[in-house]
Amino acid sequence: MFIEKLIKHIEHDNLRLLQKLRKRTDKVGVQLPSVEVRYKNLCVEAECEVVHGKPLPTLWNSLQSSLSDIVMIPGLTSNKAKITILNDVSGVIKPRRMTLLLGPPGCGKTTLLKALSGNLEKSLKISGEISYNGYKLEEFVPQRTAAYTSQNDLHIPEMTVRETLDFSSRCQGTGSRADIMMEVNRREKEGGIIPDPDIDTFMKAISIDGQRTTLQTNYILKILGLDICADTMFGDDMRRGISGGQKKRLTTGEMIVGPTKALYMDEISNGLDSSTTYQIITCLQQLAHITDASILISLLQPSPEAFDLFDDIMLMAEGMIVYHGPRSNVLEYFEGLGFKCPERKGVADFLQEVVSRKDQAAYWCRTEEAYNYVSVQTLSMRFKQSCSGKEIDDDISKPFTRCKP
Repeated sequence: MFIEKLIKHIEHDNLRLLQKLRKRTDKVGVQLPSVEVRYKNLCVEAECEVVHGKPLPTLWNSLQSSLSDIVMIPGLTSNKAKITILNDVSGVIKPRRMTLLLGPPGCGKTTLLKALSGNLEKSLKISGEISYNGYKLEEFVPQRTAAYTSQNDLHIPEMTVRETLDFSSRCQGTGSRADIMMEVNRREKEGGIIPDPDIDTFMKAISIDGQRTTLQTNYILKILGLDICADTMFGDDMRRGISGGQKKRLTTGEMIVGPTKALYMDEISNGLDSSTTYQIITCLQQLAHITDASILISLLQPSPEAFDLFDDIMLMAEGMIVYHGPRSNVLEYFEGLGFKCPERKGVADFLQEVVSRKDQAAYWCRTEEAYNYVSVQTLSMRFKQSCSGKEIDDDISKPFTRCKP
């Protein structure tokens, strides 16, 4: 098989393949498309019903809720309340950067990922501004540019792993790959450049739209370690299929098999061992750095090795951002606030605990000062006043030279 020839050792050969692809386009001066995502003063609210007593899903509760939505009785107070999920968050997701999104459960990570990818539920109220290369979400179809990977592994049980990826590839198309390939060929002919035959074959194969099965599918199967179960059904409770870890990898592969340049991935490591997670994150890092992709990944408890692969860290709590900046600066930043990570403590665990009322005191390092709980709201305000926060404000305020994402 051709892909077996290109990739024998996943981590090193995948890097070498992507570098050769990039070298070919750079050699003739063809710029790869990229996406810069900006969001400013983003707020998301949900309206929910306040239930008195035990919120059991009884027939009477359901009927009462339905009637209250249809008929508004004068003088009757509403039982509905508004809950703020995202509270005035701003930031920039840049090309060639892979950002780790951290935060305790219920802090708004999934909502942020869905909002940025244009997949937010219609029932939620959203305010603020989101733009891709200067274009607001209403001005184009974000689902053609961005891909959101859900926490839930929802696939057709009767389809095999290969069929699932092939179907996803046909639905997403090839994007700008064909145009890039034509322009590269034209410039190479003008310059008398002879390309690497293997790289030329690979680029041409992944640029052809509408194929029943594609080389891109074989490539994704290989780098995600799904080639061993490519012809196995997904399965369900009544049909034997692939394992839980393979299902999680398939959900990731379903999105990255397409040409999208902005990837939002929600807890893609659930059910995976640390070695497999490290391998997948390494491949995504290579994708971001070499193909100019913008990647935001939410992980629950990343290992120190996986944590070190990320360029930037975004830490959330209670719907607010308390840090968004380079990974290399995060410990120094929190030490400046009076919180120090112990030597043998994982940085990711420290970050998620330092915003917790229960665990925060354990990391207080200013012995000359008495400890007082620093609220999430205070941490968020201090971040906005910090150098990293001001840098984000400056980036957002600069007008973007609009180009199609």
